[in-house]
Amino acid sequence: MTLLDLLLEPLSYDFMVRALVTTVVAAVVCAVLSCWLVLIGWSLLGDAVSHAVLPGVVIAYVFGLPFGVGAVVFGFLAVGLIGAIRSTSRVKEDAVIGIVFTTLFALGLVLISVVPSQTDLNHIIFGNILGISQSDQLQIGVLAAVALVVLLVKRRDLTLYAFDPVHAHAIGLSPRRLGGLLLGVLALTAVVALQVVGVILVVAMLIIPGATAYLLTDRFTRMLWIAPLLSATSSVIGIYLSYWLDAASGGLVVVTQGVTFGLVHLFGPRRGLVPTYLASWSRRAVANG
Repeated sequence: MTLLDLLLEPLSYDFMVRALVTTVVAAVVCAVLSCWLVLIGWSLLGDAVSHAVLPGVVIAYVFGLPFGVGAVVFGFLAVGLIGAIRSTSRVKEDAVIGIVFTTLFALGLVLISVVPSQTDLNHIIFGNILGISQSDQLQIGVLAAVALVVLLVKRRDLTLYAFDPVHAHAIGLSPRRLGGLLLGVLALTAVVALQVVGVILVVAMLIIPGATAYLLTDRFTRMLWIAPLLSATSSVIGIYLSYWLDAASGGLVVVTQGVTFGLVHLFGPRRGLVPTYLASWSRRAVANG
C-alpha cells in the first residue's frame, strides 16, 4: 500500500470525512479563541466552562433538545455564577472557579448515572467524533461560525482589553462588557469542541494552540494565523492516527497538539530550549577563544 493509498483510504468512509471536517472547524475556532485566553491568563476559566456544560447536555437529552442548547445555557450559567460569587464574596477568583466548575461537573456525572438512556452519554465526557451525525455537524458549524465572526469583528477591542484594560477603559471601551463578550464566546466554543474531544479534553484545544503560537511569535496578529494552522494540522494528523491505530480519536487529536507544543518548546527558532542552549554555548566558545 502506497502513502497515497494510506491518505485516501479513510476518505472513502463518510464518517471519517465528517470527523475530519468537524474536527478542523472546531480546532480553528478553539485556536483563535485560545490566543486571547493565553494572553489574559484565563486557562483555568476555560477549564471551568468546558466542564460546567455537562449537566446542560444531559438535561437537553432528557427533554429531547439538541445537546448544544443545554451546553450553551449551562456555559453561560457557569460564567454568571463565577462573576456573581466573585463580586459578592471575599473568596478569590481561582477558588470560585474551582467551586463552580467542580460542582456543575459533579452534577452532570450524577445526572448521567440516574437518567435512563438508550444513548451512551459517556461519549459526552470522552468525545465521539467518529459517530457524529450530519445534524450535529450542522450545529457545530453554526456555533463555530458565530463564535469566529464575533472574535474577528471585535478583535481590535478584545486585543486591547487583553493587553491593557485600563487603556481600553480610557478610550471609552467597557472592560467588563468585553470580558463578558469573551466569556460568552468561550461558552459557545466549548460547545463546539465538546463533541470532538469530550468535556474532559476541551480545555486542551482551548489552550495548547495559543500557547504554542505564543512561543513562535511576539506579534498577536501572527498568533491568530499560527495557532489555527497548527491546531488544524494537528487535528488532521490525530484523526488519521486514530484510523490507522484504531485508538481514541479525541485523545489522539489532543496528544498531537501536545506533542506539537513540546517540539516547539524544544526546537522553536525563537525561544526553543535547544537553539537557545546552542546559541549560548556558541557565544561562550567564541568568548573563550
